[in-house]
Amino acid sequence: MTSTTSQQELFRFLEDRFVCAQACAECAHACALRAGLVAPDGTEPHERVRRQGILCADVCDATCRALSEDHRMDEAALHAQLEWCRTVCLETAHALDRHPGAHETAAACRDCAKICTEFMTTLAGPR
Repeated sequence: MTSTTSQQELFRFLEDRFVCAQACAECAHACALRAGLVAPDGTEPHERVRRQGILCADVCDATCRALSEDHRMDEAALHAQLEWCRTVCLETAHALDRHPGAHETAAACRDCAKICTEFMTTLAGPR
């Protein structure tokens, strides 16, 4: 492997990390907005969707911060954070599918889960 190849792999890794952090930030924003639109004193299904949206926003925000702080997490901890984010995003998307008007937020959650999954494969690969 040449130093150019290693450098290209490092750039790819950093780009993928940035894309993942950006997807997490966008998902956090969308979920926070959606949770704010659901009345806290609504029916139990509405309250569950609101709480799920808040959880997803918190997890995505924490994942974005973890991806932005390069020196703070080792690879195993980062992988666990990404897996947690992916799982919560998919659960939230599923919950939002049953909520009227939440299609765009559900799509942001699915996109974030997909990008987290893709980044986990990059994380496992050579750098």
